[in-house]
Amino acid sequence: MLFKTFLSTVFISLLVFHLNAQSLTQTIRGTVVDQSLQMPIPGATIVLLNSTPLQGTTTGPDGHFRLSQVPVGRQSLKISYVGYKDRIISNIVVDAGKELVLSVDLEESVQQVAEVVVRPQIEKDKPLNDMATVSARTFSVEETQKFAAAVNDPARMATAYAGVVGADDGGNQITIRGNSPNGLLWRMEGVEIPNPNHFSSLGAAGGGISILSAQLLTNSDFLTGAFPAEYGNALSGVFDLRLRKGNNAKREHTVQVGLLGIDVASEGPFSKNYRGSYLFNYRYSTLGILSKLGVSIGPAVNIFQDLSFNLYLPTNKLGNFTVFGFGGLSSSTIDASRDSTKWQSEYDRYNEIFRANTGAVGITHSINLGRKAFLKTVLLASGFQNEFRNERLAEDYTTSPRWREGYTIQKRIASTTLTYKFNARHTVRAGLIGAELIYDLSRQRWDSETEQMKTQIQARNSTHTLQTYAQWNYRLTEQLTANAGLHYLRLMLNNTDALEPRGSIKWAFASNKSLSFGYGLHSQLQNLGAYFVTTGTGSEATQPNRNLGFTRSHHLVLGYDWSLNDHLRVKAETYYQSLFNIPISATRQDAFALVNSFDGLTTDRLTNKGIGRNYGLELTVEQFLHNNFYFLWSSSLYESMYKGSDNIWRDTRFNGNYAGSFLAGKEIITGDRGPFRKSIIGLNVKVSYYGGYRYTPIDLTASRQQGDAVYVEQAAFSKQLPDYFRTDIRLSWKKNRLNSTRTLSLDIQNVTNRKNVFGQYFDPRSGEVRTSYATPLIPVLSYRVAF
Repeated sequence: MLFKTFLSTVFISLLVFHLNAQSLTQTIRGTVVDQSLQMPIPGATIVLLNSTPLQGTTTGPDGHFRLSQVPVGRQSLKISYVGYKDRIISNIVVDAGKELVLSVDLEESVQQVAEVVVRPQIEKDKPLNDMATVSARTFSVEETQKFAAAVNDPARMATAYAGVVGADDGGNQITIRGNSPNGLLWRMEGVEIPNPNHFSSLGAAGGGISILSAQLLTNSDFLTGAFPAEYGNALSGVFDLRLRKGNNAKREHTVQVGLLGIDVASEGPFSKNYRGSYLFNYRYSTLGILSKLGVSIGPAVNIFQDLSFNLYLPTNKLGNFTVFGFGGLSSSTIDASRDSTKWQSEYDRYNEIFRANTGAVGITHSINLGRKAFLKTVLLASGFQNEFRNERLAEDYTTSPRWREGYTIQKRIASTTLTYKFNARHTVRAGLIGAELIYDLSRQRWDSETEQMKTQIQARNSTHTLQTYAQWNYRLTEQLTANAGLHYLRLMLNNTDALEPRGSIKWAFASNKSLSFGYGLHSQLQNLGAYFVTTGTGSEATQPNRNLGFTRSHHLVLGYDWSLNDHLRVKAETYYQSLFNIPISATRQDAFALVNSFDGLTTDRLTNKGIGRNYGLELTVEQFLHNNFYFLWSSSLYESMYKGSDNIWRDTRFNGNYAGSFLAGKEIITGDRGPFRKSIIGLNVKVSYYGGYRYTPIDLTASRQQGDAVYVEQAAFSKQLPDYFRTDIRLSWKKNRLNSTRTLSLDIQNVTNRKNVFGQYFDPRSGEVRTSYATPLIPVLSYRVAF
């Protein structure tokens, strides 16, 4: 018996050693399609570069391909087809835990002569939208996972790019080229979506934590100026998000546990003989779980959960359908101490309840109409609900309300886009977008003079918006491309409309150098609540902002791109933005303007007579992953100015004048020995430095007399906060095992624990001006298993 046990132990040990000694492999599958028409390309050649012997395959009649037994690790593919430009996809990650499923777009070549050989370029930052030629780049899901302090969040990741600055360490709002954060547009699958972030407020474009799961996203575009004609209702930037289809051949799962939350993702086919697939992700906050267990987590209880999904439903003759969506619930509760001796400031005696719920569900239909046309239709229903209640505790601990607001907005969107490709040179894209907005808005605030709550915003009704656009892409030669288009936007609430010309041109005057120029006129609706500011009461109540127009801006961008080699690039852009129709004070002469607001919400009477200007120079030096090392150095010098009703040019709140960041990372592939054998260790760092935001000084004497903050309006935004400096690091350890991949990571945000100043405020209890600080050191630990 003992001898049999010994033999069994030896056999099992040898088997485990053999499995560990095996070279782990995985499958790469995907589809090759025409870039403009998304039509499958049969017969395309796919080659696994640097494989010995050379490994490759071709696409079938439906454009699908499959490469089996691909070694795990970093791999590169070359995709070729006659009449199209060769494409190289470099340094893609092949893990043992999941198959790699790709969708590859090929660009048709203008020159169809067989003798002409064009060396393939590795254009890793080239936008997916073929109409975007300036101030645009693609970003990958890997970047949101790999960049230090990105924590799977596209907005936090974007702060590594030139011209993009974080607005608040406690959230993911961003300012782009000196513009207000609410100038950002979020799109998904070609249509506008509500702000996809937890703990968001009405009109804001960011929040505390992203609702979107990295499990669902695929490579997407980020634009910062002079957008193509299809993008409307945006002033500063666009996140154009695309969703990944689930694996339609194999069921796969991911579980991640970390400080932010517990994630569970699953994907797979509906049935064996059907090409459709499902993909979903659910997350619940770790702090929420701890609070449910009765663990004390401080005075504020922050809880969130979210669900996102994408169902792919192809048909044989009726085109392809998808059903996608996301939803997030978030809440924050603060209960003031019932011991007044613990109140160190006036705000320690307030109870607060904040809730923010956001969601969207959409259906897409895509179909090729013959060999030259592609039609995509999207129907989307979305909702946003926000509630905030604030009450003050008296000395006897009785409560009285101080602030109440509740906002509910439902939106129903129908969008259709037709792309028609006359030939390799000429492509036209046109679309129509109609939306219904159903709103219920209410805001009340304590009036110290009357000692009662006063209504500031009140509205319950619906309205509509209409957008239509057309754009033409003309490729004169392989080196010269021009785009021209028009966008039209109309708000039925007050019949405000705008016709916006757009255009750009790109000239590759050398094999590795190009110049680009773009122009666009852009417009954006005001925060919906701003239209319904209410003055007076009863029959005398009026809404003076009902007829506000759009804030508008001319964008001019000149860019230069120089590829030193396949992995090292230099990019410079200079831009000028002329803003007009900015809402400013209508009844008095002062420095107020909505361009200084984070969310565009105010209770003042406004008129569209303000102007502004943003201009600057951006420089980026980037090395894509090469020899397991990458870096990204971004810098910008800029000015952001505006003129209010007092007719004085001033700095905007967001005029920091300069910004820079350095991002770098190294992957260390270990050997066959030691506790970290056959692993990938990732070392990533990010250093951010930029000029502080502007602020208006507080009149201390007047504030003490009034018992509330009184600002020196004549000196609006004349002061600047100290320069912002922060260092973040990310450490990761990835281990591939048979049929699974495990990743342990630690993000340490603000690793030096620097006390960056966030702002100043007046404390009525002490009668002093106090300083608030940005987020201190935060470690974010997570463990992920894919299988």
